[in-house]
Amino acid sequence: MSHEYLEALAKRYVNEALINEKAGNYLDAAKLYRKAAEILRVIVSHRPGDPLAPTYRELARSYERKAKQLEEGAKVKLPSGGHESEDLEKLIEDIVVRERRDVRFEDIIGLDEAKQAIMDSIVYPTKRPDLFPLGWPRGILLYGPPGCGKTMLGAAVAREIDGVFMYISAANIMSKWLGEAERKVAAIFKYARKVSEEQGKPVIVFIDECEDLLGVYEQEIGGEARVRNQFLKEMDGLLDKGKKYFVYVLAATNKPWKLDVGFLRRFQRRIYVPPPDREARRALFEHYARGLRLSNDVDFEALAEKTEGYSASDIRDVVMEAHLRTVRELFQKGDIYGDPRPITMRDFEEVIARRKPSISPQLLRLYNEWRERFGT
Repeated sequence: MSHEYLEALAKRYVNEALINEKAGNYLDAAKLYRKAAEILRVIVSHRPGDPLAPTYRELARSYERKAKQLEEGAKVKLPSGGHESEDLEKLIEDIVVRERRDVRFEDIIGLDEAKQAIMDSIVYPTKRPDLFPLGWPRGILLYGPPGCGKTMLGAAVAREIDGVFMYISAANIMSKWLGEAERKVAAIFKYARKVSEEQGKPVIVFIDECEDLLGVYEQEIGGEARVRNQFLKEMDGLLDKGKKYFVYVLAATNKPWKLDVGFLRRFQRRIYVPPPDREARRALFEHYARGLRLSNDVDFEALAEKTEGYSASDIRDVVMEAHLRTVRELFQKGDIYGDPRPITMRDFEEVIARRKPSISPQLLRLYNEWRERFGT
C-alpha cells in the first residue's frame, strides 16, 4: 500500500471516530482511534527517516490516549455478586433502553412478507397466546442489505404490541474489563424477564448489527466468545421451566454468514428484508417528496425504474440531495428569504447519475445463497 493511501485511511478512521464520539458510541470511537494509531505506526515503520515520522508517532500516541479515555468513560458498573442493585431497572433504562414509539407498520413502505412474518411470530402470539399451544418463536433474525428497514421493523413491532424496546449493540455491551460484558448481557435479560413476569408487558430485545456480538472472527480479542456463550445461555433460558415469557430477541444483521452457527437454531425465524422492488421504490419517492415543491414533470414511476438496487435510505438521500440543489441555488443568489424553485425531474436524474446504489448484484447473490441454505 502507498504512503498516501495509508494516510488517507488513517484520516478516514479518525473522522469516523469523531462522528461516533459525538453520537455517544464511545467504544466504537475508541476502536477507530486505535485503528488510526496502528496505521500511523505502520507508516513510520516503513519510512522511519520521513521528516513527518515524529509527528506520526505523537499522533498515534494521542489517538491511543483518546481511545483509553473513551473506554474509561464508557465503563458501566453492573452488579456482579448475589445482591442486585435496587436501581438496576433505572440503570438498564438509562444505558440500554430507547423507546421508539413513533414508528408504525403502516409507516414502513413495502416489506409485506417481512411484516407478515413478524406479525405471525410476535404480534399474534402476544395478543392471543391461547391460540399457540405449541409455543412461538422467541428468536427472530432479520437479515438483508443495509438501509432497507430492519431497525424500523423492530421499533414498529414494539409499538404494535405496546412493548418495551431494548436497543443494544456491540458499542454498549463490549468492554475491555474481564467479565463485565457478560454481566451486562445477563442484566439485560434479567430486566426483560422481570418486566414480562411482573408487569405483563412484552419486551423486544433488539440487537443491531448482531454479527458484531454473535459472529465468529479469525482474530478475536477480549471476551467475544464469552459474550456469545452468555447470549446462548440467556436465549435458551427464555424457554426454561415451561414459562412463556413474552420476551423476544429480534436481531438484525447485514452479514448473516458471519454469525456463529450455534445461534441459527435459536433464531427459529430467519426473515429476509430485501431491497425495495419497483412499486416500493415509487412509493418511497412519493413518501419522502411529500411536502416538497415539485415540478409537473416529476415522474415517480420513471424514478423507480431508474433506481434498481437502491435501498430505502438511498432513495431518501436522493430526494434530500435533489431538494438541496434548489436550496443551494437560493442561497447562491443571495435570496435567503425567498422560496426555493420546484424540484424538477432533471434534478432527480442528475443526482441519480452521480449517486450509485449501495446494493450490488454480487451482494444480493450472497444473500440469496445464504437464504437458500438457512432461511426460514
